[in-house]
Amino acid sequence: MDSLGHQLATSVLVVGTGGSGLRAAIEAAEAGVAVIAVAKGEADEVPTPWTVGSSEEAPAPAGPGDTWERHVADTLLEGCLLADPRAAQVVARHAVQAIHDMRRYGTRLDRQGHGAAAENQFENYTYRRAAFADERTGPQVRRSLRERARQLGIPVLSNVHVTRLLVDDGTVFGAYGFDLVDGSRYRVHADAVILATGGHTRIWRHTTSRRGENTGDTFRLAVEAGARLHDPELVQFHPFGLLGPQNTAGMLVSEAVRGAGGALLNNLGERFMTRYEAERMELSGRDRITRASYSEIKEGRGTQAGGVWLDLSHLPPETVLTRLPHVHQSLLDEQLLDITRDPIEVVPTAQYSMGGVRVRPEDHGTDIDGLYVVGEAAGGLHGANRLAGNALIESLVYGRVAGRAAAEYSAGLTTHPRSPAAVRAAEADVNRLLTADGEENVRALLRSVRHLMTERAGVVRDEAGLTAGLTRLDEIEARTEQVGVHIDIGGFQDLAYAYDLRSAVLAARATLECALERRETRGCHHRSDHPGVDPDLEVNLVWSPTAGVRREPVPPVPTDIAELMDDLAAGAGPAE
Repeated sequence: MDSLGHQLATSVLVVGTGGSGLRAAIEAAEAGVAVIAVAKGEADEVPTPWTVGSSEEAPAPAGPGDTWERHVADTLLEGCLLADPRAAQVVARHAVQAIHDMRRYGTRLDRQGHGAAAENQFENYTYRRAAFADERTGPQVRRSLRERARQLGIPVLSNVHVTRLLVDDGTVFGAYGFDLVDGSRYRVHADAVILATGGHTRIWRHTTSRRGENTGDTFRLAVEAGARLHDPELVQFHPFGLLGPQNTAGMLVSEAVRGAGGALLNNLGERFMTRYEAERMELSGRDRITRASYSEIKEGRGTQAGGVWLDLSHLPPETVLTRLPHVHQSLLDEQLLDITRDPIEVVPTAQYSMGGVRVRPEDHGTDIDGLYVVGEAAGGLHGANRLAGNALIESLVYGRVAGRAAAEYSAGLTTHPRSPAAVRAAEADVNRLLTADGEENVRALLRSVRHLMTERAGVVRDEAGLTAGLTRLDEIEARTEQVGVHIDIGGFQDLAYAYDLRSAVLAARATLECALERRETRGCHHRSDHPGVDPDLEVNLVWSPTAGVRREPVPPVPTDIAELMDDLAAGAGPAE
């Protein structure tokens, strides 16, 4: 390290070390180019939140009669006709290869699952095509990826917060950041950059994301570099997020709980789903349950802390212990809660960003040459509702695709653009924040953003609320000019929060403006003032801070897939 800090160079820089980031780094390394990965926290942390007593799953065509085309059809139907058919085809066609790769890296996957996983065949799959790894597929997949990255000798920079991408005339050439512990600067020159730092669900008050994750970093970094966002208003809320305590807040309770007979109760002890969908009750779709819980809380029938009760105490204890052993043990360990006797306090919680940075479906490249985006941060695949299991398989498929594309892009370069002015601007930006001594508290402003997004752009939205939200966001953004950043013995976390605030404000603005434009109810996006689907809004909303919201047509569905979708929508085709 010299007076300018850490200066590094590589062919491919991967920002983010979750599943998609690691898979991209591995693919680039296996292609024979130099790779550096950057982790915002410790390299061995698992950035994806876990679910109490359940598993993730990786779908791939599972047997006779099932095909990748059916996977595409399921994805497009579940996405309420807003998903990109080209992206769905890439994921479905390469799903088998993704599973094969994970087995090659040491993950043991099977079709049977175990315990809750075996029962967790999700609605809206035509076939039982999920592959499991014991109880917690996602963490096991990421452990295998970390081990493969170590075998390949991929350097990982821990506790480095990337503040800006380095761009010269529409071409990325690296990234700038700082060490969260000692504040030393990092300048990494790279031919290609892959962003994999998650979505923007942390900008809501109740979220599955842990602190420091999914703060909209990728949205801001990409947009400031010149990229655009795609359907940022489309955010999936889950009805069963734990309300507290702080160390477990936002964790999801397994879907198996409702399958076993769990009942949702309000503070009057009423099983309130009778008011919303009496036939299916707690077995209704997630969106329906989420809106019902939201309505109960909003109308004053929630718990004192602002949730509802998920109750299993009416079931025989042996049923709970037999069918939900991991849920029972997890909540006993984490909350000293015995679910055979005590209800679970849950609240609708922001789970997944289905929109993201606008990318090319063939390689997840962006409007910026050399810049790629993978994982939850990328838009296109999910549309207005995410098919269960597609998040994990998307990470594996597009991690591989983008990693290979970045490696080939780097190998094909004949010149390597550099801009000293871009580096100076990135350095000056950090210096300015380090000397900021205003009266506004960064973390208080972050809480203000989360509060306004929860109140104005949560589960249920309307014109007045979204407009008021934008007005409030303008006020918060003006106050960000007067923040104070304070470095203490704990390190440079306050500086990181200042950048998180900048990311949150940008992500919130994109979400509010697009939610205002989408005057309809479709999938996860519920407008109480526009309760029906508008055929004219069967479009993707593309956002940038300069151009605002623009409508783009959804790419056409191939004829054979469209015919299959018609058959499935009409009830044809087996569900095994």
